[in-house]
Amino acid sequence: MRPAATALLEGEARALLTRLARVKPFALHETMVPAAAPSPAAQSAIERFLMEGRAKLRGRVGAYLEWLEGPGGDRDPEWQQHQFSLLRWEFNSVLTHFDLFQEAVTQRSEREVGVLLAGLDVAAVDALTSPGTPLADPPPIVCYLARGPGGAIRRVHTRIPGGGRSPVALIRIPRERMVGYGIGSSLTHEVGHQAVAQLGLLESLRPVLYDIERGARTEAERTAFRYWGLTLSEVLADFFAVGKLGIGGTLGLMAVVSLPRRLVLAPAPLDDPHPFPYIRVRLSCAMGEALYPHSQWGQLAELWASLYPPRRATPEVRDLIRALERSMPRFVRLLAAHRPPSLSGARLADLMPRGSRTPALLTARHRRWMRQPELLRTAPPTLVFAVLGQARAAALITPEEESRLLGELIAHWALASTLGTLSACAATAPPLPTAAAAAVSAPGCASASASISTSAFVSESR
Repeated sequence: MRPAATALLEGEARALLTRLARVKPFALHETMVPAAAPSPAAQSAIERFLMEGRAKLRGRVGAYLEWLEGPGGDRDPEWQQHQFSLLRWEFNSVLTHFDLFQEAVTQRSEREVGVLLAGLDVAAVDALTSPGTPLADPPPIVCYLARGPGGAIRRVHTRIPGGGRSPVALIRIPRERMVGYGIGSSLTHEVGHQAVAQLGLLESLRPVLYDIERGARTEAERTAFRYWGLTLSEVLADFFAVGKLGIGGTLGLMAVVSLPRRLVLAPAPLDDPHPFPYIRVRLSCAMGEALYPHSQWGQLAELWASLYPPRRATPEVRDLIRALERSMPRFVRLLAAHRPPSLSGARLADLMPRGSRTPALLTARHRRWMRQPELLRTAPPTLVFAVLGQARAAALITPEEESRLLGELIAHWALASTLGTLSACAATAPPLPTAAAAAVSAPGCASASASISTSAFVSESR
């Protein structure tokens, strides 16, 4: 007769297998219109990651059951239980991975929301792509909505709860950002974090800031560059947003950090990489002025200072503000002129589409688009965000009209991407007999494609 402990643990292990069998691929139980689906590359990466985890766990459980039937059946019950507890730990990790992606995928089944999220996936790819650089081939990106005023990104290949590395870049968008110029700013800022990681900017810039800090001639200068070093990751993401979207990037940032005065005029804890809101907006204006010189940046900076007068801060914070603002011109020049090894001699500013983002060009493009609205649908998403952001800054468009236009365009990006993928699939598929061809569904065809199609958009010189 088998020991009671062995029989109990065998039953528990087999129960794990039955529960694991109930975890189905998203493609089998998520309902969404084709235009709302994540890109085929993202879908396949997520499903492959989850399926590999489940297959590995099934193998482990099977080996454990064989071990119990063989030499393990005579082992001490404590050791049998220890081995089973490791299996349960791995089982819960598999469920954690499933839950991590389930929220993002399930939202695609929500009416209208799913299509908008798919459109934002396309916009995120456009914001990240930079031909001729390490950003020429962006990773799969999936956007989803969450509560709260701030966005976030889980970058591709970063560690995830339960172990393993994320197969996609997962971008959390604040639900309150939907839909206005702030959505472009939040999205591009989070994409900027992915760009910073792929280009190795923290590794190449932090030693430069450290050298400036060590060689500082005054304590105020030393304090300022120590602060910039601590907040560099968020500063670079803001630089990316302003570089891609112009003043729309700064206006979107202002909308996010318009908080009670005590939060705007107070430095964050040392473990928070965000510059405190007052100085963060002022720095964004300084970066915009460096990339796209115009009087609008100074005017916006002064408007921000009138909304949150520095005189209302504590003496210590006022001293910090003065030190940081004195260091801003040098710091911004350093960022724009930085030549990381990953760019093979090019400057960080050269990543930005500066030939199409000046205030005058954006305003002129807006006027043309108002005369020829069909041009909006062929423009790259980040250019659309930039033009509408500039129009808002110049009071050329109402918030209501902007929201309507962006809602229509984001849905169009999702549809254009889906149709482009289906067309590419149809063009490369071998001829099928008539009966077989009738059985091929559009979603199945789309899932065979490797990436989001952006062929519906006219490329711009970067």
